[in-house]
Amino acid sequence: MSANASPLSVNASSVSASSAKPAVLLVNLGTPDAPTASAVRRYLAEFLHDYRVVPLSRWLWCPILHFVILPLRGPKVAKKYAEVWLPGGSPLAVHTANLAAAMQERLPDLRVAYAMRYGNPSMTNTVAALRAEGVDEIVVLPLYPQYSTTTTASVADKVDTLECDYDEDELQFRVIDEYHLDPAWVAAVADSIRAYWAEHGRGERLMFSFHGIPQRLVDAGDPYRQQSQASVDAIVAALGDVPGFVREDTMLTFQSRFGREPWLQPYTDKTLEALGAEGVKKIDIVCPGFAVDCLETLEEITVENAALFRAAGGESLNYIPCLNASPAHADALAALARRHLRGAA
Repeated sequence: MSANASPLSVNASSVSASSAKPAVLLVNLGTPDAPTASAVRRYLAEFLHDYRVVPLSRWLWCPILHFVILPLRGPKVAKKYAEVWLPGGSPLAVHTANLAAAMQERLPDLRVAYAMRYGNPSMTNTVAALRAEGVDEIVVLPLYPQYSTTTTASVADKVDTLECDYDEDELQFRVIDEYHLDPAWVAAVADSIRAYWAEHGRGERLMFSFHGIPQRLVDAGDPYRQQSQASVDAIVAALGDVPGFVREDTMLTFQSRFGREPWLQPYTDKTLEALGAEGVKKIDIVCPGFAVDCLETLEEITVENAALFRAAGGESLNYIPCLNASPAHADALAALARRHLRGAA
């Protein structure tokens, strides 16, 4: 499925209310519509206007955002997107669309659609199209295995506003908050690592890199770091049958920090530089906080961080891809969504 295609392929006018199906709505973070400075600025403007992402006074933040950050970051980020852009769109959009299609095959009695929290296809338009088809129940699955106020809670905020547009007996929503210890998901990640090692061999270290958030959010009660560690522990335990693999060869780090305040540590880039300087030559890295590959995995990890590791003395930073639209991933998320339907356990 092309990421530029509508996430809803059914003509709404041809679907009667009597043929309505419950729906599963996958929600990912978002992406610009094109790898251009103007498209990136539009996307970042919406993203960075979310108070969940930047909780500063709008009187202070908006001038900084529009007159400093967007003009400077727009062209730079656009170049990064251009390096990984696919024929069907950005990797995040393409892989999210393909994941939705794979889940639809596994849920023939449901409607499966996808939307972005920021950018296109929007949650507002996608929900409206689902309702026009006669859908009266939507299970919203944010594609963030680990809960954070910066991601999952922002999706829930948007669902709250959408609920105001519909009567309760007309359309009901259920939001899946997290699935960081879902057994099928854990097994899928572990199996992807095991398969990579079987084909490429194993590095000296296995690094789990998650998107970072400001430390102050965790200090205020955000469970993201705790859930990230719990995911790593479960995945490592599932890899216990790999000959020669020991927990001491693994590490948890955090990437993609922004601004000057402290974010979750240890930082991925600084850790890679330190390991390279210590004489570690080969590291395998996996990013189980991302459901599908995107700019942060394909450019930040495989280009930027790989270069830092080599410059520090390392030889190869081997990236293990996200689950994307793999059968095991689609199976796990389809089963997760079905369990959250009205009346399900």
